[in-house]
This record gives sequence, C-alpha cells and structure tokens, in this order.
Amino acid sequence: MPFLILVYLFAYIDRANLSVAKLQMQGDLGFNDAIIGFGAGIFFIGYFLLEVPGTLIVERWSARKWLAGITIVWGIIATITGFLGVSFLSGGSHTQRFYVLRFLLGAAESGFFPGVIVYLSHWYPAAERARAKTYFMIAQPLAIMIGFALSRWILETVQWNGLAGWHWVFILEGLPSVVFGIATFFFLTDRPKDARWLAAEEKQWLIDELEKEARERTASGRVRITDALRQPATLLLIAIYFLIVSGNQGMIFFLPSLVDEMKVLPVIARTVVTMLPYLLGILAIYLAGSSAQRTGERRWHTAVPMFCSGIALALAILSGHQLASVIVFYCLAAGTSQAYLPSFWTLPTAYFGKAAAATAIGLINSFGSLGGFAGPYIFGYLRTATGSYRAGLWCLVGCSLLAGLLATRIKTYVSKT
Repeated sequence: MPFLILVYLFAYIDRANLSVAKLQMQGDLGFNDAIIGFGAGIFFIGYFLLEVPGTLIVERWSARKWLAGITIVWGIIATITGFLGVSFLSGGSHTQRFYVLRFLLGAAESGFFPGVIVYLSHWYPAAERARAKTYFMIAQPLAIMIGFALSRWILETVQWNGLAGWHWVFILEGLPSVVFGIATFFFLTDRPKDARWLAAEEKQWLIDELEKEARERTASGRVRITDALRQPATLLLIAIYFLIVSGNQGMIFFLPSLVDEMKVLPVIARTVVTMLPYLLGILAIYLAGSSAQRTGERRWHTAVPMFCSGIALALAILSGHQLASVIVFYCLAAGTSQAYLPSFWTLPTAYFGKAAAATAIGLINSFGSLGGFAGPYIFGYLRTATGSYRAGLWCLVGCSLLAGLLATRIKTYVSKT
C-alpha cells in the first residue's frame, strides 16, 4: 500500500503540475486560458481510451507488468513535455504539440487508477476494502498539496541550461515516474498465492476469504462483462462521477491561477493557500473513509461531501473581495471535494464480481473522467470569453450540487436492480 500510494502520488503530480507551470508557460508559448483549459481537458480524452482494457488486463493477466509499463511510459511523456518550445522538439505549432503530449499522457496514465482499484480487490476482503481505498485515495490531495509546493519552488528557483522554471517542473517531476515504473516490475506481487512474504496460514486464509466472496458474486449472477454493461446502476455511477470530475478538475487546474490573483499576498503565502485545501482534503478522506468502514453506509458518504463542496464554493464566490472569507471557503470547497472517494469506489466491487466489477470500474472511470475534459475546458473558455473566473466557478458549483443530488439515489437504485 505505501508503494502504491507513492507511485500514485507522482502520477497525480505529473497530471496536475500544469496548473502551476502555466503561470510562466503561458507567457513563453503564447497560450491563453482557453488553450490551457483544452490541454488540461484533452488529457482525459486520452485517459478515456484504455480504462476498460486496463482493468481487464489487471483482472486477467498481471497488475505488476501492466502498472510497471504504463508508469514508465507516462514518466517519459511527462518529461518530454518539459521540452516544449525547445528547438529540437519540432513539428507543428507549440499548441499542437502541447495537445498531443497531454493526450498521450492521459492515454498512458489511464490504466493506473482503475487498475489499482481492481488490484486491491485481489488482496483485501470486502470488509477491509473501504479502509484500504481510504489510504490509497489520500494520495490524491497529498499529491496536489506536495505538487503545488514542489512545482512552485521549481518554477521560482530552477533555471538551468537556459531553460525557464516551467520546463524543469515537467522534467524533474516526470523522471521519478520512470524510476518507480522500473521498481514496480520487481516490487509488486500479483496475487496472494504468489506472496512469498506471507506465512502459509495467512496466505491460505486470505485466499479462502477472497474465493468465498467470489462464489457469492457468482451465485448472485453479476460476474460477466455484460452484467456491468446492462445494469442501470452503472449508468448512475458514471453520471455521478462525470459531474464530480468536471467540478474537481476545473478547480484543481485553475485554483493556483485564482490564488495568484491575490496580489496582496506574498508568493509564499499564495503557495500555502493553494496547499491548505488539500491538507484539509487528506483529513476529510480519512474521516469519511473511516466512517464508511465503521457504518457500512455508502450513499450519504458520497453525497454529503459534494453538497458541502458546492455550497462552500458558492459562498466563496459570494464573498466577493473579502479575502479571508474567500480563502476559508475555497479551502472548504476543495477539501471536501475529495471526501467521496473511499465510499464511491467500493460500490462497483461490492455490487459486481470478477470481470463485471473490472468492467464497471473501467466504464465508470473512463466515461466519468470525460468530465476532466469538460470541467477545465468550459472553465478556461468562460474565463477567456468573459475575462472573469466567476462564470466558470458557478458552473463548478452546479456540477458539485447535481453530483450530490444524484448520489442520494445510489443505495435505493442499486437495491432495486
């Protein structure tokens, strides 16, 4: 688990560091917010492509080999992004190359998150799965918090070989993923039966528990790929995740820009402000995951965080120029926006079995992640069109509140199907 968290930490940093690099990158390459928003969003078009195949590969082949390969590939692509604008990286305009690299990064990274969700089901019985996913999900806000600070430090201080700081943001944060990808191949163990580091009694107990759950899923008849495709519950979860990702990714990619406009604050203070929401997010994920593990409840542990995030963001907008209130409500909005994660991602493996669960996770993450295109693109377009962040922020509020409203239907909807 610590190793998976570490790899996912750098995966998320490689995805989100554009939000900081753009502060210099836009001036050097002539990009406006619409271009940055489209580039942030096109990542998720690439991300869309390998979701379902990736989960099935982990289920039926090898998590170790699959996760190692894609980690190395996305690390290389993230590093190459740092050479945009350098003469030897030619062919097409800066904008076209930027779009291509972001698309490829999304395609390379697409199989990791859903692959790990399936992989955890190979190791953790259902009773422990929410706790395990809580620990793994903490990597998201932790990555954003560390990534913002690290990226800002590189941006402001590193200018080697005539390259501006934003080049080194991508290069220095992309190379570790290549190293971790190589380590993944040698470190991970695919299944409990392959674990030489478990005592024989422990290994057999775990195998028996997981096989017992698999038999129960088989008895319920929800194990085939087609079972995931034809269940209305899958469509509901896709819609919820699409709205969540639209709101969250729009906030992640433009929060540094919003904070950077608070010119009355020094650079260090602005960096701290961008980190605070995700420090709160770590606490929110842990508390929500622990509560879900203790109570077994999933519907309200998904819905309530989204209502809180939408309401807090609305209050931040309505606070106008009252800086202290704006900062507090931004922190609450971004912090609570991550708390749905442990509960939400236990639903597919709780409801489906084997290939059906892998397919459902892939479908939810792939179609839902298209919100990662919609959110940043619409936000960037509205910012360029109106000259203000206000319209885009209200759009994110709507996404969060509607996601919460749909999430209130999870338990009822699933139980009827």
